[in-house]
Amino acid sequence: MSRRALLTLPLVLAACSDRPSFDAEDIRRATLGAGLPAGFLLGTATSSHQIEGGLTNDWSAWEQGTYPDGRPHIHDGSVSGDAAGSWERFDVDVGLMRNLGANAYRFSLEWSRLQPARGEWDTAALARYREQARTLREQGITPLVTLHHFTLPPWVADAGGWENPATLDDFEAYVTRVAEELGADVDWWCTINEPNVLAVFGYLDGVWPPGKKDAKAMATALAHLIEAHARAARQLRARDTVDADGDGHATRVGLAHHVRVFQPATGSTADITAAGLTDAFFNESVPLALRTGRIRLSVPAQVSIDREVADLKGSSDYLGINYYARDYVRQDFSEASLSNQYVPGGRPVNDLGWDIYPEGLYLFLRRFRDLGIPLFVTENGMADAEGIRRADYLRSHVYAVEQAVKEGVDVRGYFHWSLMDNFEWAEGYTPRFGLFRVDFASPDKARAPTPAVEGFQDIARNLGLMPMPTP
Repeated sequence: MSRRALLTLPLVLAACSDRPSFDAEDIRRATLGAGLPAGFLLGTATSSHQIEGGLTNDWSAWEQGTYPDGRPHIHDGSVSGDAAGSWERFDVDVGLMRNLGANAYRFSLEWSRLQPARGEWDTAALARYREQARTLREQGITPLVTLHHFTLPPWVADAGGWENPATLDDFEAYVTRVAEELGADVDWWCTINEPNVLAVFGYLDGVWPPGKKDAKAMATALAHLIEAHARAARQLRARDTVDADGDGHATRVGLAHHVRVFQPATGSTADITAAGLTDAFFNESVPLALRTGRIRLSVPAQVSIDREVADLKGSSDYLGINYYARDYVRQDFSEASLSNQYVPGGRPVNDLGWDIYPEGLYLFLRRFRDLGIPLFVTENGMADAEGIRRADYLRSHVYAVEQAVKEGVDVRGYFHWSLMDNFEWAEGYTPRFGLFRVDFASPDKARAPTPAVEGFQDIARNLGLMPMPTP
């Protein structure tokens, strides 16, 4: 993530300074899965726009555009189009999940598909999503449903999107209808995916829709996204009263929060301060709001937000953590954020140049246990077109989860990104994150296992989700 706003927020925790180092031989020898608690959800994650295909929303419009210098909005020049064709191939994808031994699946609903115009509902699409949730349950796979994963219906985007406070009312109405329609088959809900990422990329860096570069707009959008979570939680708890899995809880609500380790490039006061401020905004502002019930965001000389939000405190039954990488931070007054993030040469990286640092996941799980609610790893994975390094990445990060569990951190699940290759937003189709490779050129979008599938199956077996192979 290239640039960050320099916001004045309470510096609850500075950039992680206690830096463990896992031993590669310990990871290799570990019987992964055996150290996870009973009832642990082991699954994969996807989002509607990235896999379903055939959608019309603010992202499908953005994909057609270019920057003033002529560069396409999507780095490889592609458009989402049919994506992985999962809207028609859901049963095939359930078969992939069963092949993995997964007992959970995190997927998102496409608001633009369900409500293509204000006041207009697609009842067939609602029934289709309800059928998907029911099918998962029948196959022993717990659905975790995300209500907003970056995309907006055109009629919402055209009215100002997340800058417009009226979007809060529209989103609340959407969530209300979904809870009534799907609540009998869904207990686990994720309201908003990565509000901090959407705010920065869409409203500050201008590389996602709506393509703005405005710190005030960024802070306003982020505040509205956090408030949208609180409103959604209120409606879900009121409308979804059916305990689908019989565990005594009809509704469990959380959001997915993207975190990155921001490591000072040097021991200088300047770099340590820059890393700490970046960390405070990007990693802490959302959890702080959830913990206190108050949104505090300030962009010097541009905007100051400090308000208590009804029902925000106590709105989360869990926190989802999306973790991928670490950035090194150097103070740089030529940048709008007064710093830049980079990865030093010689570090192991994925195909997108992201630093591979499994210890960071362990650090964040330890860090957020003080919230007093269960934690989930709602996304974790790597871009690996050849598919040969993903198995090691998977092992090392599940190992990180087990180390946190061993220290008493209440981690309830791990969702690998992704079940299959998909449309990776501004990067297009070039990055390959899937446990299953997708041939996007084939008529049936053929799926094929990568070597990491076997590693996932081993974890599932050790967790008791699959039978052990016969000798």
